[in-house]
Amino acid sequence: MLHRVKKQNDIHQGKWNGLGGKLEPGETPEECVRREVLEEAGLIVHKVTFKGVLTFPLFAHDEDWYAFVFTTDDFEGELIDSTEGNLRWIENERLMELELWEGDRQFLPLLDRPGFFSGKFSYKNGALVDYSLSVYE
Repeated sequence: MLHRVKKQNDIHQGKWNGLGGKLEPGETPEECVRREVLEEAGLIVHKVTFKGVLTFPLFAHDEDWYAFVFTTDDFEGELIDSTEGNLRWIENERLMELELWEGDRQFLPLLDRPGFFSGKFSYKNGALVDYSLSVYE
């Protein structure tokens, strides 16, 4: 997990997030996650498992954000000192103890289940005001 404490004016300031970022032109979500994990953590990801897609209406700057969620246990390398924040290996059982976005608490338990999920999370001034979550086997 990445503790977002290093960048100025970071919408995620103080929160713990999984690794990721914006798609570059022509990039697939799988290519994006591999590139972002390499850039942010110094790890080379081999196989990824698609777990879900998240929608965040008007999340920042009146923009809708979409997140493709992947997991992996097939990677190599050593963690680097990330410019995005402080990287830490967190045991799954301790994830809910972290300062997370409230919506993350809804979908994180689904990462260990088979199938995939789709979620929509609406925030206002940083607070979760509504969400829906669909789980598919």
